[in-house]
Amino acid sequence: METDPHGNPVPKYRTEVRTGWTAQNLYFLFVCPYEQLNLRPNPKTSTETYGLWNWDVAEVFIGADFKDVKRYKEFEISPQGEWTDLDIDLHKPHHEEGWTWNSGFQVSARIDRAARVWYGAVKIPYSAIDTRPPAAGNIFRINIFRSQGPGPNRQEITWQVPMANTFHVPERFGLLELTKKN
Repeated sequence: METDPHGNPVPKYRTEVRTGWTAQNLYFLFVCPYEQLNLRPNPKTSTETYGLWNWDVAEVFIGADFKDVKRYKEFEISPQGEWTDLDIDLHKPHHEEGWTWNSGFQVSARIDRAARVWYGAVKIPYSAIDTRPPAAGNIFRINIFRSQGPGPNRQEITWQVPMANTFHVPERFGLLELTKKN
């Protein structure tokens, strides 16, 4: 992914995202080049970090309900291994209230300062995102985002362009289909 939320190219922050799945989990790996990190002081990786989206972060929004696209899950990871997960309901005026939900997802992160790249791995229990059993052919509504850098130089990078000043535009999400290995 290498565009900002309005469709402008940002090639120097081209972010690679890899996905995979098993009968229990959905996996994402983020490869995130950076110029300057915007890290939260005194990171806590053993508990959820509310407001993590104000720092450098990679995010996955996943919805399995195609009848109500305003309901989906949000998963975030920072370069320091901090995390948060949210049960988003855009019908509510304060969808951030969904942060009290706990999916049981796991994260791992590493910063390679010499290469100026950080890596984030996310393991999401399949049961946290869908009531259907995991199977090839299952389709999800999804979008992937990244926030990079401090203050006025902060750059937002997205996979499916929301064309708004928020990532929370589920009508603009793309699709992820589970497939079998050949």
